[in-house]
Amino acid sequence: MKSNVRLGCMLGDGIGPEVVPAARMTVDAALAVAGASAIDWVDLPMGLSAIEKFGSPMPSNNIEVLTGCDGWLLGPFDNTSYPESWRAKRERVPGGALRHHFDLYANIRPSRTRANVPSLVSGVDLVIVRENTEGFYPDRNMFFGSGEFMPTRDVALLVGVFTRSSIRRIAISAFELARTRRKHVTAVHKSNVMPTTFGLFLEECRAVAANYPDVTFDDVLFDAAAALLVRRPQWFDVLVTENMFGDTLSDLAGELVGALGLSAALNVSEKYGMAQAGHGSAPDIAGQGIANPTGIIVSAAMLLEWLGQRRGEAALVQAGQIIDRSVDLVLANGVHTADLGGTVRTTEFTAAVLSAIASHSS
Repeated sequence: MKSNVRLGCMLGDGIGPEVVPAARMTVDAALAVAGASAIDWVDLPMGLSAIEKFGSPMPSNNIEVLTGCDGWLLGPFDNTSYPESWRAKRERVPGGALRHHFDLYANIRPSRTRANVPSLVSGVDLVIVRENTEGFYPDRNMFFGSGEFMPTRDVALLVGVFTRSSIRRIAISAFELARTRRKHVTAVHKSNVMPTTFGLFLEECRAVAANYPDVTFDDVLFDAAAALLVRRPQWFDVLVTENMFGDTLSDLAGELVGALGLSAALNVSEKYGMAQAGHGSAPDIAGQGIANPTGIIVSAAMLLEWLGQRRGEAALVQAGQIIDRSVDLVLANGVHTADLGGTVRTTEFTAAVLSAIASHSS
């Protein structure tokens, strides 16, 4: 029996109030076409507007409410615009706070070329599986406080965290995903100069690989992986890597296949899923109505598929697939926002996707 899905919705900063509603509309439309139950949406404050009203970009009440949700849409945040009084508190940024609290350990970031989208490469279809809770990101790798500190005014230190259990679970996520794709996993590391930390990362990836004899496994150094993404990206299927490396490589991959505005991402734990586009808040174009909503729209589609698989509800999976196919169709028809060389506005692109979604009902 179908049950309603409860999703939080946080618009965030910059272009967030323009692109997140677009994703929300496509979710509602695709669920209706697929015959799934409607979403119970829960609107929550986040970002600069939340600081102005509640004193924090991620009010504590949000955490309590989200605990009762199945997942949520998270808009971009622009912590560089937050007041000095907030920075002095050394709070985690909104995305980091949610990843840390809900143990959203897997950040899934796909990149593929789409028909009629100007890109620097062709024939690319890869996914970067990024460990999301430790590594070199100090806003989430400590139980309390930050892994970034200054013992003197002239010395700044950063602690990277690598644990066997976290490496193993992200490697398992990568191999399970690869089994649904072209069955090829590449571990990206830097064990040649950090043999203890990345040595542990590589050791655990190899140990997990032994349990997946049907999946090809290899490993590449981080700098070599960056070069290969430019020269031969078609070679990659699923890449698994540390937090900062995954963030960097996914931005590179996103630009190679068109623009960061296309970059989608899903952050998941065993229980919760967070749809968050791979791009930032783009304050330079905020409020102009020209932002590309593709990233958060496809992120929302990924969330629906993930929820459907977990809950055994085919209609949710179908709704996610309908959104993704509809985005492909719209882009293939040359409906492009400014970042892709077009003139279509955010609302016009969204309307085109909604029309494509509606066509699946006939």
